[in-house]
Amino acid sequence: MSKGQDPDSRPLIGLEGITKIYGTGDAEVRALRGIDMEISGGEFVAVMGPSGSGKSTAMNILGFLDKPTGGRYFFGGAEVGHLNRDQLALLRRNFLGFVFQGYNLLARTSALDNVELPLIYQGMAGSKRRILAREALAKVGLEGREDHHPAQLSGGQQQRVAIARAIVTNPDVILADEPTGNLDTARSHEIMDLLTGLNRVDGITILMVTHEPDMADYADRIIHFLDGRIETDNRNRKAAADAV
Repeated sequence: MSKGQDPDSRPLIGLEGITKIYGTGDAEVRALRGIDMEISGGEFVAVMGPSGSGKSTAMNILGFLDKPTGGRYFFGGAEVGHLNRDQLALLRRNFLGFVFQGYNLLARTSALDNVELPLIYQGMAGSKRRILAREALAKVGLEGREDHHPAQLSGGQQQRVAIARAIVTNPDVILADEPTGNLDTARSHEIMDLLTGLNRVDGITILMVTHEPDMADYADRIIHFLDGRIETDNRNRKAAADAV
């Protein structure tokens, strides 16, 4: 498994017959009912669907935060469904970045320290961490705000810090869960422009859950979940036209 996989080779992510069942007997809930999905390196995919459709469960499995009940999950050509918790944590740490609706920043910690956190988990030396964290903040347009705490930043700026934290490890994939859900329209489009740039310029694969059709229109591909299954999986003509 290696970073920067050729997008023309095997899919970066592959799900085969993935099921997820919670509970037993009368309390059994079939959250996923046999999901098949392939995502190539460099794609920008929006995942949509009503509450209870299975999209969040699928994203948790894709992010190594949960394990399927059945089926097979391939990442970078390797089957990962049999890996233990520690091995999955290593994959998360080295190959994935996460962006959440609520930012998930440490309130009493500077933007720079927040961005450094994933590098601390990797065991990186402090001097190198600082350099990479400053570079990541500059990349999202926050140069000069390294010492600001979340309360001193707008919602859009806090989400930029969260994105800097997600990209500081040079991940293959960013998993974004409603990244514009707490933002006004103007700030939402700024964040989407930023994510689009990371995808098109840096080649980072992006999987984004959203309820907002205008945010999904930034993606190359839109997957709709319904009742634990993939209802539709279509290329987005608008994104393709905008990219020309």
